[in-house]
Amino acid sequence: MGAAPAAARMDEAVFQELERSFSGRLVRPDDAAYDEARRIWNGSVSKLPALIAYCTGVADVAAALDCATRGGLPLAVRSGGHSFPGQSLVDGGVVVDLSAMNGIRVDPVNRTVRAQAGVLLGALDRETQHFGMAVPAGIVTHTGLAGLTLGGGIGWLMRKYGLTVDQLLSADMVTADGTFVTASARHEPELFWGLRGAGGNFGVVTEFEFRLNPVGPTVLAGPILWPVEEAPHVLAFYRDWITGVPDELTTIVVHRKAPPLPAIPPELHGRPVIAVVSCYAGDIEAGQEVLRPLRTFGTPLLDLCVPKSYLAHQSMFDPSFRHGWWYHVRSCDIRRLDDEVIGISAAHALEIPSPLSTCNIFHLGGAVARVGEDETACSGRGVGHTFNINGNAFDAEGFAEARAWARAWWSALEPYHAGVYVNFLMEEGPARVQEAYGADKLRRLRALKREYDPGNVFRSNQNISPAA
Repeated sequence: MGAAPAAARMDEAVFQELERSFSGRLVRPDDAAYDEARRIWNGSVSKLPALIAYCTGVADVAAALDCATRGGLPLAVRSGGHSFPGQSLVDGGVVVDLSAMNGIRVDPVNRTVRAQAGVLLGALDRETQHFGMAVPAGIVTHTGLAGLTLGGGIGWLMRKYGLTVDQLLSADMVTADGTFVTASARHEPELFWGLRGAGGNFGVVTEFEFRLNPVGPTVLAGPILWPVEEAPHVLAFYRDWITGVPDELTTIVVHRKAPPLPAIPPELHGRPVIAVVSCYAGDIEAGQEVLRPLRTFGTPLLDLCVPKSYLAHQSMFDPSFRHGWWYHVRSCDIRRLDDEVIGISAAHALEIPSPLSTCNIFHLGGAVARVGEDETACSGRGVGHTFNINGNAFDAEGFAEARAWARAWWSALEPYHAGVYVNFLMEEGPARVQEAYGADKLRRLRALKREYDPGNVFRSNQNISPAA
């Protein structure tokens, strides 16, 4: 068991008062369950909280917040614990854990769904797909809904229906002083604006209400692989091809070593490849025609793009992002895949160091771009692509080399940076937070911060300081 540092000790009277009013589970450093409770998805992050409070409802959330503020302890909020920099943990402080708050209720008549903040994406997909509907949300099913939503939410349906925040109708939350607030377009509209892209800065969201969209149950989806040496040609073709594809199609270009999955022939396992992974959420026959030019370009090593259930496709990347592996990401938005960007990408793809390292290039546009830049705090509506460069490893061995590879690729792209998606930031400082929002939005967000969290209680995040 990891020994807690002296800074992690709580005032016993404060803890006992919390214990009397708390209905969930409380875990402290001397508990047998402590080491397991403080583990999160990114195995490279190890922090030692003073208390992990597993909340069962709003009253527990408010009590845990009060305990932290009265005890003078830092605070972190955890739903899925899936943030790259591990901001859902905090040394010497209180972790408000929402995983037990995982209720989902679908209203098929009004095409809405209410989901508590501890819900994971896979559970949300299962419930909504039962009614032939979905919320556009993410590409890994064990991601927490709350963190993904509050940062924006990119995924396989975004070009057809928009980001996750674009489906948000209302959010219940507890603010720093324990006040319960419901934010929507009619009630607390300025807070609702800020929640949609910077939400972790203003309170603990306990429940979301989303609009549902008709999806599936079958989509045309999956990867097509070429040798990584073909990357310059594949990327150049891809750049031109996507200018004419319909919004029903979302694609991600993936550079990696082919994983040892049952669907991939053994002779390709470990071979560096470039893949275009597609999801066509529309008529299957129409999708076959849209994808025909891609499938017949060059000589693919493997074509796994087939009609499949939306649920199966949503879980496709799960084996590549397991809990406990070591993750480091560098990310940037890019306006267009210019020849220079293609050349940089093709060169760095040849140097992939580990079987877990990847570069994923998300194609934006479509419904994402049809929302005005100022309609939500989430930015980057007009860019063409988001680069997500993962320097990953199984554990500490090889992690430094993988991390250096990711940083080198990102640095080479620096002349072409056009912003960054906030959910793909590590601990990179206030300048990068400003890059995620822009100066004008940041001023507006700081005003909101001063109203709802003037003491910066919620700072274990991509932090918006209340001070200029």
